[in-house]
Amino acid sequence: MKPILKNFQEEFSTDRLLIRKPLPGDGKAVYQAIQGSLNELKPWLPWAHIEQTGEDVEGNIRHAHAKFLTRDDLRLHIFNKENGEFIGSSGLHRINWDVPKFEIGYWIDSRFSGNGYITEATEAITEFAFTELKAKRVEIRCDFKNTKSRAIPEKLGYTLEGILKNDDISADRKEIRDTCIYAKVV
Repeated sequence: MKPILKNFQEEFSTDRLLIRKPLPGDGKAVYQAIQGSLNELKPWLPWAHIEQTGEDVEGNIRHAHAKFLTRDDLRLHIFNKENGEFIGSSGLHRINWDVPKFEIGYWIDSRFSGNGYITEATEAITEFAFTELKAKRVEIRCDFKNTKSRAIPEKLGYTLEGILKNDDISADRKEIRDTCIYAKVV
């Protein structure tokens, strides 16, 4: 079946979180989260170094929404289930539908960091990938120096399959970095 024809749920929840596809109109909340979290995002995410307006972020979300519909990339937004506040972004990226395999990425609004939200969301997204999307492999790749990001797959029982030496460049483009590859397989 062509990926664009695959049907699956486009939102799901955990005890504390609602996780869903990005929707037009999400831009304002996402923009505010980015702006309030730039100091924490800049060491790890190249896009945090690009100055963006609220309009830019809304356009990016609409593009992500379209890619979700075509099944080219499955960005997911994370919200507090009780009050609807935007908490962060995650998703299933670098998709290979032939295997199928996915890579989970994530970032959080700094105001909510340290509450286990990204771990909870990543666990639910991992389960979603294996049960709904019939994944054979789910990866999490992160900078070797990003200890907070590395802690999530380690807590969730992912296997560190390897560390790619001199694999990437730092988000500020000043230093060559190593990349950790964690995975779960069935």
